[in-house]
Amino acid sequence: MDLQLTGRTVFVTGSHRGTGLTIAQRFHEAGASVIVHGHDEAALSNFDERFSSRVVGELWTESGCSAVIEQVLTLTKHLDILINNYGTASRGDWLTADSDAWREAYEHNVLSVSRLSQGLLSRLKASDQGRIVNLGTLGSTRPNARMPHYYAAKGALANLTVSLAKALAGTGVTVNLVSPGLIRTPEVEASYTTIAQAKGWGNTFAEAEANIAEHYFDNPLGRLATREEVADLVVFLASARAGFINGQNIGIDGGALGIV
Repeated sequence: MDLQLTGRTVFVTGSHRGTGLTIAQRFHEAGASVIVHGHDEAALSNFDERFSSRVVGELWTESGCSAVIEQVLTLTKHLDILINNYGTASRGDWLTADSDAWREAYEHNVLSVSRLSQGLLSRLKASDQGRIVNLGTLGSTRPNARMPHYYAAKGALANLTVSLAKALAGTGVTVNLVSPGLIRTPEVEASYTTIAQAKGWGNTFAEAEANIAEHYFDNPLGRLATREEVADLVVFLASARAGFINGQNIGIDGGALGIV
C-alpha cells in the first residue's frame, strides 16, 4: 500500500524516546522528512544521523512552545503533518492531586497541543495533505479512579481534537486522536516485570505478559500494544489513504473498551 508520504514533512513532538521515537522512525521509513523534538539538548543526543532536523524546547511552557514553533518555521517552509505525541502523566489521586498538579496536567497534555496547533496551522492549511494526529489514552473515555488530573486533561484533549476538526472544515486538514491502552515500552516492561517476579508470574516480561494483561489491562488479546503497532496507526492516519477519517478518537486497546 502506497501511503504517499514520500517527500512529506512531518513534525513529531516528544520524539526523543519511547513511542514518539518509534513514530519518527516509522515516518522516516515511509519516506517522509521528519523534524524531531526533545525537551533539552541532552535529549537530542538520542537521534542518529537519519534525523538532522531537530528542535528543542519545553512544551509545557508558553515560551518553550513559542521557541519550538519558531524553530520549525525556520527549518521548513512546508509542513504537512503535525504529530502531537508529547504528553506526560503524574501520580496522584483525589486526595493528593492539588491545584498545581491539575494545572500542570493541562499544561503538559492540553495547552502544549493547542499552542503548537495554533502556531503551525498556517503551514498545515497550505498543504494539500494536512494532518494533525494527537496522542491520547484509553482513559480519555474510561478514566481510572487514580490520576484524575491526568485523565481529565486527556478527556479535554479528546474534545479539543473534535473542535479543531470542525474549525478546519473546508481546509482539507484532518484532525484525529489515537488513544492507546497500556503500551509495551522499556519502562513499562521493567516496572511490570518487577511486579510479576514478586507475584511469581515469571522472571521475564514475555513469561508474565498474559498475567500482567489480565490483572492490569484486561483485553481479549491478552497482551499489551507494542510501540510499533501504535506508530503504524499514527502513520496511516497521516497518510493519503486516511483522507476521510476526521475528528475521531481511535482506540488501540486490543478490545479492552468492549469489556464491561
